[in-house]
Amino acid sequence: MYAIVEIAGQQFKVEKDQQLYVHRLDGKEGDKVDFHDVLLIDDNGKVNVGAPAIDGAKVTAKILQHLKGDKVIVFKKKRRKGYKKKNGHRQFLTQIEIDSILAKGAKNSGGKAAAKKETAAPVKEEKPAAAAESNDLSGKTVAELKEMAKAAGITGISSMKKADLIEALSK
Repeated sequence: MYAIVEIAGQQFKVEKDQQLYVHRLDGKEGDKVDFHDVLLIDDNGKVNVGAPAIDGAKVTAKILQHLKGDKVIVFKKKRRKGYKKKNGHRQFLTQIEIDSILAKGAKNSGGKAAAKKETAAPVKEEKPAAAAESNDLSGKTVAELKEMAKAAGITGISSMKKADLIEALSK
């Protein structure tokens, strides 16, 4: 079983008991951290893909240590100008070990998407059952829909709206 999860702005393919280095995370050594941005889970050939993340899925990891990466040398030079600039950089990293991958049972407790869902809950208007059944065009074939449109006087796509089409075809 593996998962593709977003950790600190990067995507990683993780498995249970795997150790990896990620950009510096908040927390002390030995702390447990949860990652709720699980993009894909593969459970022995059964693939579950999120849009963009899987609801209720999470990856739990343990922080092993904080460290700095290898030095990267940045050298700039312009020929025949006498310009030379040498800089170095060491990235702050965190070593983590994946404890578990949960496909369901975990609630998404953070993120912008959860905040938007709580604040802006859309209000749907209830339609009578008879109107809902008459607007259902999914069982019709293309030929039947063309005949219904011709009978309703619809000549082209540019002259109609979707709402008008449903009203005209349901009559």
